[in-house]
Amino acid sequence: MKNMKAFIVAMMIVMVAAITPDCMAQKEAAAPDAITVIHSRKSVRNFTGQIIEKEKLDKILRAAMAAPTAVGRQPWSFVVVTERKTLDALKDGLPYAQMLGKAGAAIIVCAIPEKAHDKMVEFAVIDSSLAGENILLAAEALGLGTTWTAAYPYKDRMGHVRKTLNIPDSIIPLNVIPIGYPTGVDKPKNKYKPENIHWEKW
Repeated sequence: MKNMKAFIVAMMIVMVAAITPDCMAQKEAAAPDAITVIHSRKSVRNFTGQIIEKEKLDKILRAAMAAPTAVGRQPWSFVVVTERKTLDALKDGLPYAQMLGKAGAAIIVCAIPEKAHDKMVEFAVIDSSLAGENILLAAEALGLGTTWTAAYPYKDRMGHVRKTLNIPDSIIPLNVIPIGYPTGVDKPKNKYKPENIHWEKW
C-alpha cells in the first residue's frame, strides 16, 4: 500500500512538471509583442457594455505613467470613471464621445501646466498626450478597445468635462478615452505611407 501511494505521488509530480511549462508557454504566447499591439490598435466605437475589471484599469494606468516626460516632471493626472450615471453625463455634452453609452469605463487624461517643465502648457499637453497613447496601447494589449475623444482645445468640451468631474480650472482635461470590450466591428487600418518618409534630408 505504501509503495502504491508513493507511486501515485510520484506520478502526480511528474504530471504537474509536464503541464506547468506548457501552461506558461501558452500564457506567454497569449501576450502580444509591442509591434503587434501597435499595428492592432484601432479606434473602437462599438462596445458590448461589459464592465471593465479594476485589475485591468490599474494595469492601463501604470502603463500611462510609464510614458516619458520633459525633465521627468510627469505633469498629468487621471480621472477614472466607471459609474454609468457619470459616463452618461459625460456623453451628453461630448458630441464625438457617444460611444460612452456602451463603454465599461473612461479615463480622462488631465494636463497640469503648473507641474510641467518651465510650467509650460505645451510641455504639459505633449507629456500628457504620450501618457494617453500608452493608455490606448495598453488597453489593446489587454483585449480592450479605446478611442481618443478630444476635450482640449475646445473650450465648450473642456468646460463640460470640468463641470461633470469637478476638475479645477487650472487643470486641462486633455481627452476622454472610452474603454470597453469591443464588439469586433472596428478594425485596424494600414496607415503606412512611404511618401511621408525623408531619409537623411527633407
